[in-house]
Amino acid sequence: MRIYIRHCIATATLLVVVGSSFASGQNPDWTRPFEGHRVIGNLYAVGTYDLSVFLIAGSEGHILVNTALEDSVSLLRENVESLGFRLEDIKILLQMQAHWDHTAALAEIKEITGAEMWATLHDASVLADGGFSDPHFGGRESFAPIEADKIIRDGEVIELGDITLTVLETPGHTAGSSSYLMKVREGGRDYDVAIANMATINPGKRLVENPTYPGVADDFAETFRKQKALDVDVWVSAHGSQYGLHDKYEAGQAYSPDTFVDPEGFLAAVERLEEAYQEQLRSEGR
Repeated sequence: MRIYIRHCIATATLLVVVGSSFASGQNPDWTRPFEGHRVIGNLYAVGTYDLSVFLIAGSEGHILVNTALEDSVSLLRENVESLGFRLEDIKILLQMQAHWDHTAALAEIKEITGAEMWATLHDASVLADGGFSDPHFGGRESFAPIEADKIIRDGEVIELGDITLTVLETPGHTAGSSSYLMKVREGGRDYDVAIANMATINPGKRLVENPTYPGVADDFAETFRKQKALDVDVWVSAHGSQYGLHDKYEAGQAYSPDTFVDPEGFLAAVERLEEAYQEQLRSEGR
């Protein structure tokens, strides 16, 4: 078995990438096209160069996790169709964090497909008012509002035909941030796969002194505990730059189930973010 050890970009850079464009203009990599490709098994990446969107293909319809920006539907459709699937066959919409760069096209895709929006309790309220109530970036509508058809909770199993996903609530980045776990069998081997929302701290977020939301520091701590306890072979996350997409995958390369195998890289990424969290706690006097 080949093991890939990947060094994701430095934590400080991660914190700037995630959310910097909200204040200072759009990150060009968020709209830069990137070819749709198979990650492993029935998990496909259909997003942009840096905004991750995942299609989980199934026998009775598909699940879409995240979108990119509000004008991204044609790009997502092109990537989905390039892989032999139809956007209209999406039955469930999920998201990893209720920030506009990952949610802005959800309402339009729901209208096109008739898919149900499933979300965690705390992110569902932010989705419903288009980001207005977001405790960090709120105060205005930053994406088209979308109502959740179903509230999902930690440990819940999502089933659609032959698709089985387990919900892992990983709050902190948003109060309702969520990850999704699945198993894939290929070539006589089982792979543990995580669609992991990483616990990055947006610039200006407060953990203890005037916290961005009550309990945010404890939420981050719980997320680090959960993620470090996972057995992960393959992982992806909300931004390609977070999981080393562009080091691991080159456009046009032949599919291999080992391309994204990176258990040590996952643990290292979690530990780097936890170090950044501890440093912020110290800076706030805790």
